[in-house]
Amino acid sequence: MSANRLPVPAGSAAPDFSLPATADQRLSLRELRGHPVILAFYPADWSPVCGDQLALYNQLLPEFRRYGAQLVGISVDGVWCHAAFAEQRHLHFPLLADFQPKGEVARRYGVYREQDGVCERALFVIDADGMVRWSYVSPLGINPGADGILEALQALNTTGVLS
Repeated sequence: MSANRLPVPAGSAAPDFSLPATADQRLSLRELRGHPVILAFYPADWSPVCGDQLALYNQLLPEFRRYGAQLVGISVDGVWCHAAFAEQRHLHFPLLADFQPKGEVARRYGVYREQDGVCERALFVIDADGMVRWSYVSPLGINPGADGILEALQALNTTGVLS
């Protein structure tokens, strides 16, 4: 993790952002309000662990959507790298480029690794009102799976915070 920062804790407002989803389209967190959002920060396209992690989440999209949640991947790779990676892996959710200035959004979330120039492998579940309800930082070499995400979405559903 970033030496002087901790991830944005549960109960905090999720920092807003607007990042490129394609060469000519941007996506902002504000646009996703009204539904839960899963932010999956990951170190790099094409790395084996990242590929497996995002492929798993792609398979679980119907389950995430059952909770009304939108999944968004974020790394410091550029839009063209994301486009090639998403096409090769048949990913059906947006990959956002935290490329320029490099890692700005990851820094806001406390999950940028200055020493490596990449994002942590970090997950955030944000409720429909833009509040962080759950976060987790996994070791870079370990796929965190989806159990924590699903438990957080279930908790939102149970507490009535889910829209």
